[in-house]
Amino acid sequence: MDVLIDERLHIDTPEGARLTLSLAGPLPRGMAYGIDLMIRALILVMVATPLMLLGRGGSGLYLLLLFLLEWFYPVLFEVFRQGRTPGKAVMGLAVVHGNGAPVGFSGSLVRNLLRTADLFPFAYLTGFIVMLVSSRQQRLGDLAADTLVIHVPAPQARPAPGDGGGEPPDWPLNRDDQLVLLAFHDRGQRLSEERQRELARLAYPELADEAALARLRRVVNHVLGAA
Repeated sequence: MDVLIDERLHIDTPEGARLTLSLAGPLPRGMAYGIDLMIRALILVMVATPLMLLGRGGSGLYLLLLFLLEWFYPVLFEVFRQGRTPGKAVMGLAVVHGNGAPVGFSGSLVRNLLRTADLFPFAYLTGFIVMLVSSRQQRLGDLAADTLVIHVPAPQARPAPGDGGGEPPDWPLNRDDQLVLLAFHDRGQRLSEERQRELARLAYPELADEAALARLRRVVNHVLGAA
């Protein structure tokens, strides 16, 4: 089941896990496209003069390069660079399938070939309008390929075992407990301090909020050290 709250899409996987994706709107996507456009233009300018010196053969090679850059530049980067062209990487964006899985060759090819439809009548006007009315910020190419453009969370430094002190839990840990503690570590920095204290109270209801949170963090460090 998919649930959209504000700009975040929550996807419940068959394994019972919940993925939270932050959807990218027209502005960051437009800026990423502008960066990629400048990169492609720079490549064409750099090779134009040497190729023109080759006469008609050089002109043919230039047109071939123009074709490849226009249609396969985004596809190759999206398939082999985790859904990220250089422009998307700068803007912290990535293309994924509608279920959150990495985008494949066919999905990337379809979404990029349909850019011609999104361009109509000019300046991506159709794609912009479709994105505004789409519940998942998808242009026509995304709808056809079932793809999304999302914000990629900045990588968080994983503390070395024992950073901040570790403390073994006062109950026998099973696999589910370990997964919950690791999830708290991975997502904790994106939670408000109040939400973190609320979760800590569930683990240590007998302690004051700050003490419960401090102890939970020490237990997480212990689990990280044992992982």
